[in-house]
Amino acid sequence: MGQIRDLMTSSPASCETSASVVDAARRMAQEDVGPIPVVDGDRLVGIVTDRDIVLRVVAEGRDPSSTTVGEIASTNLETVSPDENLDSALQKMAAGQVRRLPVVEEGRLVGIVAQADVARQGDDARTGDTVQGISR
Repeated sequence: MGQIRDLMTSSPASCETSASVVDAARRMAQEDVGPIPVVDGDRLVGIVTDRDIVLRVVAEGRDPSSTTVGEIASTNLETVSPDENLDSALQKMAAGQVRRLPVVEEGRLVGIVAQADVARQGDDARTGDTVQGISR
């Protein structure tokens, strides 16, 4: 299997921790993505998904204009390095039950890799097992 750097999306859209949830949602819409990595400078500190916005802001009646992404971001993240292989990414996706992994190099966000990226390059049986594990 190849390396993450061969199929990751480089320089993904991101938001600073101080950005409002409204700003993050607009960025998601502009980029047509569900997750937005949260950064402090170029250092990855978390990730916010469209589901996080629904559950942690809308469902709780919080004001999306005054709530920051830093307040609602998930911070216990599975990540990969650009030099890791696809099998490692599949294992981490299954273990964390996530469909996307931020790609970091020395703590800096350098990319993002999605389940679909790995599926296009990976072994069909292993990818199928991983998708099943993530979907539980």
